[in-house]
Amino acid sequence: MDSLKAEHDKLEKKGNLSKSINHVQNTIDLLTKTRAAIAADPTSAQIQLAKLQTPAKQSFDKINEQLKEVHQALGKYGKALDKKFKDKPLPAAENDALSSHPSLVNRAIAMHLLREGQFGVASTFIEEAKTHPPHPEPTAGTPKPHDSEQWERAFTSGSIDSGALQQQFADMYHILHELKQQQNLIPAIAWSRQHSAQLEARGSNLEFELCRLQYVCLFMGHDHDGSITSPEEGPLRAWAYARSEFGVFQNRYAKEIQQLLGAMAFWQNMADSPYKRTFYNENAFEEVASSFTREFCSLLGLSADSPLYIAATAGAIALPTLLKLQTIMKEKRTEWTTQNELPVEIPLPPSYQFHSIFVCPVSKEQGTDQNPPMMMPCGHVIAKESLDRISKGARFKCPYCPGESHPRDAKEVLL
Repeated sequence: MDSLKAEHDKLEKKGNLSKSINHVQNTIDLLTKTRAAIAADPTSAQIQLAKLQTPAKQSFDKINEQLKEVHQALGKYGKALDKKFKDKPLPAAENDALSSHPSLVNRAIAMHLLREGQFGVASTFIEEAKTHPPHPEPTAGTPKPHDSEQWERAFTSGSIDSGALQQQFADMYHILHELKQQQNLIPAIAWSRQHSAQLEARGSNLEFELCRLQYVCLFMGHDHDGSITSPEEGPLRAWAYARSEFGVFQNRYAKEIQQLLGAMAFWQNMADSPYKRTFYNENAFEEVASSFTREFCSLLGLSADSPLYIAATAGAIALPTLLKLQTIMKEKRTEWTTQNELPVEIPLPPSYQFHSIFVCPVSKEQGTDQNPPMMMPCGHVIAKESLDRISKGARFKCPYCPGESHPRDAKEVLL
């Protein structure tokens, strides 16, 4: 990747067309000036055009020279891309699990555009998808995604209210802008109070996080909207805010409130106090903005991150391993026979692992919905198929300890 990065840096350096744009503008100004001079004195046309020839040619030569550098850098970068990422054939319908459900793909794209704030593009995309609905290509042996028919009908029939979603995401981006750019907590606090019951039911602490950060900002000499006031008045303003706002949090966050109020004793040397981390956190607004985004999306029934982005990123990470596997299988003339299990381990980052994975210690196979893990009374866990094979419907001995039990005594472990 170092060679590719080097070519990218060269392209970024030489691909700046600002000088060319300036030369073009100078040429336009020169032509305009010459036209005005000829219009004022038509008899001087020959002299004016003669004066124009040399500077115009020099300007065009400089423009062409700069464009030539850009094209050369772009060509080298393209070759570096082709060398690093060799062309591979696109998957055909026989191994494309979503080719039979294109509406799900369209919905993922539309939702990604909406949640990224690309409202105009999302609206156009949805309208075109409804006008020209995709044609599914049935894939033999591919299981139907959960609730796929419901989502496909909702997308193609237009029951997904993109206008309402657009307004909700517009509100979210407005609040995030106030949080990150203006350090104004008022809109976020108002939203959290409006949805206080729902957040409380989820066990969320977003409302208290926002109010705690507001207390810290007031303490450090900032006003409610993020503007700076007198630092000397900060502790008194924070005290008044705590008395008026922290009462509703007393039962659940008593310890945290006591710590915030205890910091009053160190207001003159807060930088050297035990509360430094709370009152001098440079990432405080980024952290609370992330919490707000997560809770906002969860109330809409969506994940905090775009599923399309996660799927594309995870696919990009897994692609080299799967391509290598495909090459090996082709050379050895073998087939991938396990439909619900990857043939090799894909090392995804922890943030991309959303479900626990159980591997049966007996059969060495991953647990599935049809073959879930079963815990025996002794506490050991094996897959259901292994349990049925060992027990044969009668009392049996655990393969890992002397304990004996009946298959009906085993309990399914939910992943």
